[in-house]
Amino acid sequence: MHDTAMDHGAAFFNTYVKNSMDLTIVDIGSQDVNGSLRSVAPANNQYIGVDFENANGVDIVITDPYSLPFKNESVDVVVSSSCFEHSEFFWLLFNEALRILKPTGLLFINVPSNGAFHRYPVDCWRFYPDSGVALQNWGKRSGYNCALLESFIGGKKQDIWNDFIAVFVKDERHESKYPNRIQNELTAITNGRSYNSEEIRNYLHPSEDQAAHTKLVTIVQSINEILNS
Repeated sequence: MHDTAMDHGAAFFNTYVKNSMDLTIVDIGSQDVNGSLRSVAPANNQYIGVDFENANGVDIVITDPYSLPFKNESVDVVVSSSCFEHSEFFWLLFNEALRILKPTGLLFINVPSNGAFHRYPVDCWRFYPDSGVALQNWGKRSGYNCALLESFIGGKKQDIWNDFIAVFVKDERHESKYPNRIQNELTAITNGRSYNSEEIRNYLHPSEDQAAHTKLVTIVQSINEILNS
């Protein structure tokens, strides 16, 4: 798990379920690879990690990611970090997460918006600023009254990744239960959205990678001009 993935996971827990007790939290893609969201989840809750292999951080081994071994409306929180990009049919996995959530339940997704090709065992997708709205609309089309509470693109730290972060509530009627937003506490975010708003916070047209590349090209051109003068 890269540095910002852990930071954003901790920010989600602190913003939405801090000091909560007796919640059932399901982590999809929970294998501990250089860290796990389990370490930053609030204490005194049941944390269940599911993944494809028996490894550190995995409580239940699954063979079909589109059929999770939980009853309808039995889970309070679903989290998934750096997993949906490896799901061939992530929209089906999204629906499974909604299925198992209680009406007040929350879904936190962290997916890369850039970065290297990394197959575990496949690498299929990158998510961009409108992805959260698209998933919300897909959920509604599938019969769920879900709502996107917020989404944004996180800034980098020491690693290469820009995280796409999205938080959903299973039933929009419970939106008011969650008045706080992660992005209100962070400065290094771009293209932020909040519930029921078309406004985009810290709008950025080029990606962070593109902006860095443009800056580097400008510097190289300046150096070449100096050397050739």
